[in-house]
Amino acid sequence: MKRNGMCPACYLKMLFTPGKRAVTLDLGEKYDNGVALTPPMGWASWNTFRNNIDEDLIYDTAKAMVEKGLKDAGYTYVNMDDCWQSNLRDENGEMQGDMVRFRHGIPALVSKINDLGLKVGTYSSNGTLTCEDLPASLNNEERDAMTFAKWGIEYFKYDFCHNKRKSSYAPLVYAISVAPQGEDESQYIPCKQAKLDGLAKFMPDDRLDGGYYISGLDNARGKAVFDNVYAEEDGEYVLTVYIKKKGWYEKTLVVKVNGKNYIYDFPEQKWFNLTARFQQTVTLKKGINTVELANPIATRADSSALQYYKMGQSLKKATEKVAKDSGQKEKPIVFSICEWGFNKPYKWGAKAGNLWRTTPDIRPIWPWIVILYKHTSKLYKYSSVGAWNDPDMLEVGNGKLTYDQNKSHFSVWCMLNAPLILGNDLRSMKQDVIDIITNKNMIAINQDPLGKQAKPVKRGLVDVLAKPLANGKTAICFFNKSKGNKTAGFNLQKLVDDEYVAMNRKDKYTLTEQWTGEKLETTGKVKVKLKSYEVLVYVI
Repeated sequence: MKRNGMCPACYLKMLFTPGKRAVTLDLGEKYDNGVALTPPMGWASWNTFRNNIDEDLIYDTAKAMVEKGLKDAGYTYVNMDDCWQSNLRDENGEMQGDMVRFRHGIPALVSKINDLGLKVGTYSSNGTLTCEDLPASLNNEERDAMTFAKWGIEYFKYDFCHNKRKSSYAPLVYAISVAPQGEDESQYIPCKQAKLDGLAKFMPDDRLDGGYYISGLDNARGKAVFDNVYAEEDGEYVLTVYIKKKGWYEKTLVVKVNGKNYIYDFPEQKWFNLTARFQQTVTLKKGINTVELANPIATRADSSALQYYKMGQSLKKATEKVAKDSGQKEKPIVFSICEWGFNKPYKWGAKAGNLWRTTPDIRPIWPWIVILYKHTSKLYKYSSVGAWNDPDMLEVGNGKLTYDQNKSHFSVWCMLNAPLILGNDLRSMKQDVIDIITNKNMIAINQDPLGKQAKPVKRGLVDVLAKPLANGKTAICFFNKSKGNKTAGFNLQKLVDDEYVAMNRKDKYTLTEQWTGEKLETTGKVKVKLKSYEVLVYVI
């Protein structure tokens, strides 16, 4: 890391202090936009159609969702994945649909699908381009979020292709100021009034107003706190950060105002002038406010988390503004973080969005589906209401999966509280596929309002998963991952003693299988036989 204006002693201390590897920053409170309180259900275009989509295909799929009973079963979202957009933004710099394949425009398509009682989702990437090298949303978060909100989009998948890591450098700050939005009166606060922490240090420079700047805010190693920022009334204010220019490299600053994060991005800086100023609109409360400045990016995971956080906040702000300007009811956007699990999004995703990919892309290949299941099943503690682990879209009905593989795939996704986003061709699917994906009992387990993901309570060739339900009952799943018939046993008393499952103790238990309706009664011990790749799911 370059020195970036730090004091020599601070620089040496930083060099010989071990760096952090996992996510280190605090994004604040849990993401709350009032939607996805149960795992989202719908369909997405990518698994089957890849880049060959158009408005007719999307609308015909929406009609099939209604005609084949999927809407009645709870499937709501019709999601356009990559390649819905043109490679050209419009004259206002806004995204637009492919000008031939979506010739009538995305808003018209959204309106038609809404008339069917369904909602529409779309896609972009947290990068300079999407995975198919089309316009994406990195550094265009607010603009693109506003576009989607104006169109009436209600689900947004945000991929990770062409991602560019945010800088761990911070600017050299010599003052801040606040002014009521639309007014010229401001409170100017020199940096010397800040309280410093970590490697942050005041550095002298007589050329600057106040004669000092703050260095050492880089790499989550230091911060500056202004605890004397005054506001006459609650409201929106312009917060200006004044910096000393230094370095032909980008910089990042996170300004935390009363616990809410605002992200300032600084470009590479030419030195025609000594100083520059950068602004954002922030919310202040009446009286004294606390403003904290730092660059909290110590790891790649920090960069990823902060970028997804920024898009999530942009989506919330956009839907609120569209509702306010139109006088209509707000249409919040479900925010699907598609980061592939590389930077452990399960550790920060609940503060950035509604759901997060735990794995790379799914394929209709049985061993790969099992691998995604195994990884996601370990993450049960991170799933909660409005915040879901996502092992990717369903492949039921795709590839060469057998009936039992399709049924097991769907069942364990339900047990994992995974979003049920179909990836097959709804227009031509066979009845056995329809029967699987509309099984009311399994969907009820997935959509249970308690929102607790199933916990693996026994592993082997046959896994046993247990999922607490809101009505005090418990779902238990026996999953034969292997080829060949298997016999499996389990003592239900272990679920009583398990702190997470916490099943009610009974002298006798009645188990109802959720696919066949078969009932078992036992004082505790259960023994089942399973065919190759078969699943049995009981509610106790």
